[in-house]
Amino acid sequence: MADDMKPSGNAERARSSRKRVASLKDEARFLKTLFESPRLTGAVTPSGRRLAQAMAHAVGPADDGLIIELGPGTGPVTKALIESGVAPADLLLVEYDGSFCGLLADRFSGVQVVQGDAYALKQTLAGHLRRPVRAIVSSLPLLNQKREVRLALFDDCFSLMRPDGVFVQFTYGLTSPIPPGEWTARISARASAPIWRNLPPARVWTYRIDPDAGAPDTLLTRLRGKATRRPKTPKQ
Repeated sequence: MADDMKPSGNAERARSSRKRVASLKDEARFLKTLFESPRLTGAVTPSGRRLAQAMAHAVGPADDGLIIELGPGTGPVTKALIESGVAPADLLLVEYDGSFCGLLADRFSGVQVVQGDAYALKQTLAGHLRRPVRAIVSSLPLLNQKREVRLALFDDCFSLMRPDGVFVQFTYGLTSPIPPGEWTARISARASAPIWRNLPPARVWTYRIDPDAGAPDTLLTRLRGKATRRPKTPKQ
């Protein structure tokens, strides 16, 4: 019996070893890109599995619309989206780095990879959109960009999506990565709980068109809301 189990154990160790090697190679690619273009990378390692799964979950249940992923890098969020049930044909990846584009095309058969600048999204996707867009999932380091650049990207995303679309963005910060602006009156913003098992810990923000949106739902506003709702202790 022990001899019968040995090949299976060896195969499992070999698979585990290949995964570790692939992970190290991805981290090396990320570090190289970080040194070459720090404003375009914003992290020293790819998104962790828990963060990638949280972003895929934020997209919502399977639908017939197209999902655009911005800044997929080595593909951890792409992998999580496919594992959540998204068909590869429903994914369009916008990546600036040419070496990442080749890796993504090899790694995820059936997805569409477009090399270009996500911060000029309409121009980059001109001629590529033939179906309604139901979600845009972004791993771009928005906090590395100026306020007006972030707001312009945000406007582009919502102009490309259908009315019930969702914009998903992760951040290492405590507040919304999209700075306040006119959009707060028509778009709701919600933050996830911290994903502690990512390095560094991160939050996933979702943005949707909502006529009753009001201000973004930040950690501070939630804490203030709890404080105002806390019942007073009667004096003795």
